[in-house]
Amino acid sequence: MTSFTAAGQTPAKTEKPQRPNVVMIVLDDMGYGDIGAFGSEIKTPNIDLLAYSGLRYNRFDTSSMCAPTRAALMTGRNNQTVNMEELPPKGTPAPSPDTPLGSGPANSGEMPMNAQTVAQALHTAGYATFALGKWHIAPEYKDAPERNQKFWPRQKGFDYYYGFLSGHSPQYHPDLVENNQELPKPNKPGYHLSVDLVDHAIDAFKQKSDKPKFVYLAFGAAHSPLQVPKSYIEAYKGKYNQGWDKLRLERFERQKELGVIPANTVLPAREKGDAAWDSLDEQHKRVFSRFMETYAGFITHTDEQIGRLVEYLKSSGQFDNTVVMFITDNGAASEGGPNGGFRHAYMDKTTVAEMDAHLDDAGGPDTDMLYQRPWAYAGSTPFRRYKLWPYLGGIRTPLIVSWPKQIQTPGAIRHQYVSVIDLAPTILDAADTAFANEIGGVKQIPVAGKSFLPTFNSDTAKTRDIQYFELRGQRAITQGDWRAVAMHRMGTDYATDQWQLFNTANDYSESTDVAAKYPEKLEELKKLWQQEAQKYSNPSVIDPVPFFYKFNRMEDGFSAK
Repeated sequence: MTSFTAAGQTPAKTEKPQRPNVVMIVLDDMGYGDIGAFGSEIKTPNIDLLAYSGLRYNRFDTSSMCAPTRAALMTGRNNQTVNMEELPPKGTPAPSPDTPLGSGPANSGEMPMNAQTVAQALHTAGYATFALGKWHIAPEYKDAPERNQKFWPRQKGFDYYYGFLSGHSPQYHPDLVENNQELPKPNKPGYHLSVDLVDHAIDAFKQKSDKPKFVYLAFGAAHSPLQVPKSYIEAYKGKYNQGWDKLRLERFERQKELGVIPANTVLPAREKGDAAWDSLDEQHKRVFSRFMETYAGFITHTDEQIGRLVEYLKSSGQFDNTVVMFITDNGAASEGGPNGGFRHAYMDKTTVAEMDAHLDDAGGPDTDMLYQRPWAYAGSTPFRRYKLWPYLGGIRTPLIVSWPKQIQTPGAIRHQYVSVIDLAPTILDAADTAFANEIGGVKQIPVAGKSFLPTFNSDTAKTRDIQYFELRGQRAITQGDWRAVAMHRMGTDYATDQWQLFNTANDYSESTDVAAKYPEKLEELKKLWQQEAQKYSNPSVIDPVPFFYKFNRMEDGFSAK
């Protein structure tokens, strides 16, 4: 295990420490500014407590979408390397039976058999391993259930699984799987999936065993459908009548006060495609406000469940030596478009007038709500854009780490750069183990992630300097303080992509494109992107699936020629 000793201190001779439990909490489709400790007005006292008794990282980047982020988290490798550039649509025909499992290509959705997961590594090291909630890193072929199951949690290192396999599921009547068995939909009054998942997490820690435990807890919240008991929605009644523009500004100012963004950060102007709140009529404002009230209530309800787990860990004496990591998997959800989804999250044909007539249904089992895209812009404050996009609004989210027994500066904010591929190596480092180079004579795919454990007690410990990004043809590369972003139109030559350059040392939010000022730096980063992509992906760039592309064409992200 990496030393925790601060610079200048002499490590004391002690017995080998007891290995910690690990809880990896993943929330869904929530932006950088959606929890209290990162500037939100949404009540998240339990998550905030983890932050203020632990560490917050303000330069943590994901893969901008659910499945790619989760594959990178689970393997410590770039998602393209483990064939999860994008998970194919549900119902895709399976490859021929003689196609080796996990053999690719990079967007096949089949994680390679020689990419050991963090759960497999911990299991080998003597941990009991539990996966609860959303999986979403296995194909769902329409005609090959046995092949699908090869990529389920029980086959990827988990002793126990309880949750749902797809990208989203209803909260009141979810599509549940336990281990390798599909279950009937819950149908009892008062049932909610988030409560159920935490009940199972607490049960995992109640089990009597000498083994330390790894619990991967991946909520459906706050992905659509936004479903939560009405009392949680009513708690925010009227809170969002001011609209997304003022909300975004308030969050921005609060973030500066909290220190989670630099004092000189500039809030980028609202960009093309997102309406000004003041341009809406009263009916649209009334309806759209209800969406945000529902979203906020959903998050607060989830926070309460996390609080129940933390309280159990404390009351049972396990909390101090439990590593709790908290992330959200990408920026706030952008797919809702200008009107959002009410009966159907995507491509809903319900009119705003029809929504208005049924607002009392909000949050209930007869809705599949996804809020309007400008709320996502507020969710990803202070950055540009949101989920799926290559800007920081799509990839930068909160990272919180709690480990009371080891962290010496609770409440500190860390500014070192961390990628989602670094989470698994850090978890294994804390557990005094590592990914295997070879298993049963089979060489494992090299791990790209690096442990950031030294940062737990050092604000100067070095972390990664370079990280590349690619999703649905959109590209980006980070090198130190520099970021280059390439916007791509489907069906066009990648050589014609629109490149932009940002210096995040003095422009944390990517407010100003400096490509024209530093053309040589941009060319350097273009070459660096190509080098990294060729190292980690085959092919280096992947054309988007037309089915997915129609959800977010990003046409409003291009400058006029």
